[in-house]
Amino acid sequence: MPFIALSDAHQARLDARSGRVTGPTANLAPGHVQANLAILPAALADDFLRFCQRNPKSCPLLAVSEPGNPSLNELGVDIDIRSDIPRYRVWHDGVLVDEPTDVRDIWRDDLVSFLIGCSFSFEEAMLDNGLPVRHIEQGRNVPMYRTNVPTVPAGVFSGPMVVSMRPMKVAEAIRAIQVTSRFPSVHGAPVHFGDPSQIGIADIHKPEYGDAVDIGEDEIPVFWACGVTPQSVVASVRPEFCITHAPGHMLVTDLVNSRLAAF
Repeated sequence: MPFIALSDAHQARLDARSGRVTGPTANLAPGHVQANLAILPAALADDFLRFCQRNPKSCPLLAVSEPGNPSLNELGVDIDIRSDIPRYRVWHDGVLVDEPTDVRDIWRDDLVSFLIGCSFSFEEAMLDNGLPVRHIEQGRNVPMYRTNVPTVPAGVFSGPMVVSMRPMKVAEAIRAIQVTSRFPSVHGAPVHFGDPSQIGIADIHKPEYGDAVDIGEDEIPVFWACGVTPQSVVASVRPEFCITHAPGHMLVTDLVNSRLAAF
């Protein structure tokens, strides 16, 4: 995929690396692809690769590293996956044990990094089309929910889909379906809209990840498959060691969002 000028994206990574940026990355370095992260021991990498291949809506793969290599040259210049995300999550036996801003001190030579497409990319297209993105309007992290929708198992990996939500009016939702369908490598079209209970969400005002946002009386919630799904799977599978991004805290790449459009 082609690159554009490095300044904004590269600076965003350097700011994360230095600790100047530790919060969510929504609307950071506009125009650039952002990526979710899952880092697993090499012994689990083949199973997780097949899991992503079988669940492309939730886990659209952008890149996979070599074991122990923290660089991802296909995603940008001077990337160090151990430090260039504002905040990480560290898991032991499926239990969240830490949320550091740098994981160099726990890095291992057998770790494989999986970078997964992020809905922040299609949000740019939504904004360009005059569609509302409520969490950006309100300066919050996108609300994310664990559903009762099963993923397709692969090896040891299985568990429920996680979705992100953006409220909008019905006419806007129809346009959002059209706009986001162009971006299958960053989750594509919504997986559900309307009644959240139909996908196992008990309280739309209490997301499992991110922040709640306001929903107008004339609006419906619209749900997209979410790259936080691997974290839900980690909680179910309980691998002995895993590193993920903190929800909403992405890797900002040098890739261009417009280049991800399928048509």
